[in-house]
Amino acid sequence: MTIEGQFEGTLNLQDHSVTIGQHGQVKADITARQVAVSGKLNGKINAREKIEIHRTGNVTGDLISAGVAIEEGAYFKGSIEILRDDESVLPRVVAAHGS
Repeated sequence: MTIEGQFEGTLNLQDHSVTIGQHGQVKADITARQVAVSGKLNGKINAREKIEIHRTGNVTGDLISAGVAIEEGAYFKGSIEILRDDESVLPRVVAAHGS
């Protein structure tokens, strides 16, 4: 899926790629296989394989992926979590046991 305009909401395309073009302006949380950003994104990205922020990209939000590439000149503000092979992009539930 390629976004060249404005979009606000949630994108859940776990087995697909999402590209935000240079003119794209997105306010959304994105879950996908791969995400590439050349435009503006405000939101969290969960990508199973890779996140790319190109030189014209502007991202404010947290990134969770197995791989992250940020080109020189790109803007990024947020945190990055790199997943290992044994981890998933889905949140883990930790059970607490009382005495």
